[in-house]
Amino acid sequence: MLLCLAVVLASWQLLPGPRAHAGGVTIVTHGFHSDADGWVAAMAEAIPYYPSFLGTNFSLYKITLTTDSSGYRYEYELDNGNLPFDTDSGQIIIKFDWSQLAGNPTDAVDPFNDDTSTVIVAQELYDVLAQPNILPDLDGHALVEYPIHLIGHSRGGSLMNELSYILGTNGIWVDHLTTLDPHPLNNDGNEELGFFPTDASATNTWANVLFRDNYWQNYPDGLFDFNGEPAFGAYNRYLDNQEVSGGYNTTAIIAPHHSNVHLWYYGTIDLNTPASDGSATITTVERASWWVPDEKEGTNAGFCSSLIGGSNRLSPATVVGYNQWWNCGAGTNNPNRTALPSNNGTWPNIIKFDVTGTKVVQAGEVIGTTLYYQYAGYSNLTLTIYLDYDFNPYNGNSISILQLDQLATGSAAVSNTNLNVSTTNIMPGVYTVYGRLSDGVHTRRLYAPQLIQITPSQQPPLLSITALYDNQFVIGITGTTGQSIILKSSTDLLNWIPLLTNTLAGSYFSVTNHWASPPRSFYRAMLNQ
Repeated sequence: MLLCLAVVLASWQLLPGPRAHAGGVTIVTHGFHSDADGWVAAMAEAIPYYPSFLGTNFSLYKITLTTDSSGYRYEYELDNGNLPFDTDSGQIIIKFDWSQLAGNPTDAVDPFNDDTSTVIVAQELYDVLAQPNILPDLDGHALVEYPIHLIGHSRGGSLMNELSYILGTNGIWVDHLTTLDPHPLNNDGNEELGFFPTDASATNTWANVLFRDNYWQNYPDGLFDFNGEPAFGAYNRYLDNQEVSGGYNTTAIIAPHHSNVHLWYYGTIDLNTPASDGSATITTVERASWWVPDEKEGTNAGFCSSLIGGSNRLSPATVVGYNQWWNCGAGTNNPNRTALPSNNGTWPNIIKFDVTGTKVVQAGEVIGTTLYYQYAGYSNLTLTIYLDYDFNPYNGNSISILQLDQLATGSAAVSNTNLNVSTTNIMPGVYTVYGRLSDGVHTRRLYAPQLIQITPSQQPPLLSITALYDNQFVIGITGTTGQSIILKSSTDLLNWIPLLTNTLAGSYFSVTNHWASPPRSFYRAMLNQ
């Protein structure tokens, strides 16, 4: 009697191609005489419903900074969503409220008493982001371990730009800086009344910012409707009179055009019509007139350049905002950044991480990747590459597939390295891929924007036969999870009779399935049918 195995591979198809916009921190803040309970809250709460937001849950915090006679202090609360370790998106969204420090001209006692320079506020916010034990919900991790997107309006644009500078002097890269009609008090050519403080500049884009976009207007030029400004090194989108009419012009007396800039950006997150931030509304009129044809009524503008949005920042339209101080993929023909006066090299950074080869590989084959990084410190670096089942590096379902030492780059260089990552012993499926770079004290992470599908190996399973007693034997088959096994028996090779079909299944690694044969009388009966 002859036994033979025929192997039929399971059929796998690549899932529809979402990009893995995963594991990040987005911070949204306001400007003069405002707070995080109005348009800031609406913008932050709209982000998880952006069409390309991946995952079913998120973490939305409100962080409030205040001051009293004992100094500065902050409070935090989880406003919506789940704790960071319990999400599948890995996205943390923060509404930053510094309203007590941002100016309150309606205070009858002293309307300018609590005005504080954005230089000071940015330093306090940095301490919140960089300290590992500030948010107990992160279980000892710091918020800056994730890629960072900073969004600020008016004085908040000055604040976020200054924060990017402080992050840079501490060796931390910012993935994305968005300024909305930035207007620093008493700086960048603005001459406010003398009892206002002097804010940080918003015009420079620092060398540690990977991508910056800036949206601004200067209509009308009046005391009670503040003007924004362009920014060196940014993708600058000027909003003309038509693109800032309507909206807040129907609901606000003070600074309607200035406020329409953050409403315009809100309209690139909330793509519904009408879309309201709670204070003003984008109607069909604004949806048709506020965006040029290439921006497709807001769907191809603004927030689409974020990691969550996933558009191509290197496109001809927006590449001017991409870092060309170092070659991070856009070359160095336009060194569009301002050098940092210092960089203490505290943090290692994965600046950019891409899957560069095929996105569909058989188990056991390699994944081609390219990684850009910078580290100005002196400690040993460890780079670890993971496959993940979702988009959160902290929820315990990642698989380490590569670990190696990396050299420090110094503060005046960015290094890129090509890595071939093996998928040996990985179960077939669709995965995200991320890198973790650590100096033993500080760690940063970044997901590649491409998804990977691993298909079953086409190597045939191995067969082993062991004789037992009573004319029986055991057939052992070692193969890859997902392979289908068809067991047939015949004395006539032209007329095979199927006896048993089984699909290999088991752990992440190779699996072994065993069948014990029945007595010979069973096969005689089968063959005599």
